[in-house]
Amino acid sequence: MRAEFTAIIRPDSSGGYWAFCPEIPGANGQGETIEEAKENLREAIKLILEDLREEALKTIPDSEVIQDVVVI
Repeated sequence: MRAEFTAIIRPDSSGGYWAFCPEIPGANGQGETIEEAKENLREAIKLILEDLREEALKTIPDSEVIQDVVVI
């Protein structure tokens, strides 16, 4: 799946960088470099979205049809 999100990256007062995604509450990452902070943010976004999906699907009755929809 391909999706684009915004990364806001700020220098950290103790060194390195801090990144967060305003579209995904709670998604943030840190790193010594901008790329490392972005990679950690990417991983946080992925984990949050996987968890949200898993939790949402728990409420669907077995009688319902579940299919994926791809958004590009």
